[in-house]
Amino acid sequence: MTELLASQRPNKATKASNGEHSGGLPSLRVCMHVLGQGKSDVRVMRAATALSAAGCHVSVVDLESQEQPAREQIQGIALQHVRLAPEFFSSRFKRRALLRAASLLVRGTWQVLSTDADVYHAHDVAALPACYLASRLRRKRLVFEAHEMPLEEHPLSSMSWGRRLLHHLLTLLMKGMIPASDGVITVSPPIVEELQRRYRIKHLALVRNIPPYQQVTRTRRLHEALGLAPQIRLALYQGRLQANRSLDLLVKAARYLDPEIVIVLLGKGLGNAAEELEQLIAAEQVSDRVKLLPAVPYAELLSWTASADLGLLVASPDYSLNVRMFLPNKLFEYIMAGVPVLTSALPAVVELVQAYGLGEVVSELTPQAIARTINGMFARPETLATMRQNALQAASSDLHWEKEQENLLQLYQQIVNS
Repeated sequence: MTELLASQRPNKATKASNGEHSGGLPSLRVCMHVLGQGKSDVRVMRAATALSAAGCHVSVVDLESQEQPAREQIQGIALQHVRLAPEFFSSRFKRRALLRAASLLVRGTWQVLSTDADVYHAHDVAALPACYLASRLRRKRLVFEAHEMPLEEHPLSSMSWGRRLLHHLLTLLMKGMIPASDGVITVSPPIVEELQRRYRIKHLALVRNIPPYQQVTRTRRLHEALGLAPQIRLALYQGRLQANRSLDLLVKAARYLDPEIVIVLLGKGLGNAAEELEQLIAAEQVSDRVKLLPAVPYAELLSWTASADLGLLVASPDYSLNVRMFLPNKLFEYIMAGVPVLTSALPAVVELVQAYGLGEVVSELTPQAIARTINGMFARPETLATMRQNALQAASSDLHWEKEQENLLQLYQQIVNS
């Protein structure tokens, strides 16, 4: 894995730093498809704008509410919306997984088929059938971008009967569609290795979830929003509040923290996760040590991140294969903001944290061990300051989108030339 990670690090002389890219992709028509809102998906928009800047004509077929226009133009990208009635998003409809999936497949496929393109680019498993069908009927290229390890996000035991059946059907379809792709993109070295092992892919690229470079200065936004004294030290988790992130362990760890250390959970709850965390905070009687804040606009996120003293990433690698292999956005956001990292034993995350000297790995996933590690890191301010500088240096030299996008452009160049 170390060799793979090193091979994917662009060198300092890369053309991307001058706004250039490897090769040219003039007039290539790319139709991206995502079963979600395209303009709010930073991963989709980064890829789309990178290809557009390289000379491609990019359109994105996505989902939107009926209140939105059928078409939009954003940053040179043509968004073509499959517009859905409000009741489509209701909990009653979402429980009918097979009906919902079938409706999305039919409507999304029709819109994708109606879009003439040279390359059909599917963002994640749910969008792949439509792009696969369009590429075969039109005899065009197919790119599959796996934002996670396909079909390994949750244990089968946690799924309803309908979702389990859908999972099995998609597993069979993936065995035919992924190897038929002209190129595959994914987000972490372990997922690269696993996809290659399972599917023997022609062209496979690692494109990590790294934000564009920006200089981020320290702020007090979290302190101000929560009314905390300046001397309070903050350990921040940012991102979705959901079951597979071990956030309950952070709440339970709070009682063991040294004085003047507060854990902040910043993000949108998935399902009932936020309410369950609030109940756990009350039950543990740690409302003064754990604070919940709603998600903030992505354009402002790094400013909030930069007011933290430590970034937390303690998901259990035993939850699912996807969690074990993932390399989440929040890691690179912590790095860009110069925030040292405390991580669990997630191989791809540990690889980066240790390679660049960005933080520490908690020895075991228990509340006591997590609190002990947080306390230990805050007890060594000189070491934390070094980690902060290492993070800022890594962001400026290696870990920014302007370099990472080269892997995407090189994959497209390989496809065009093959």
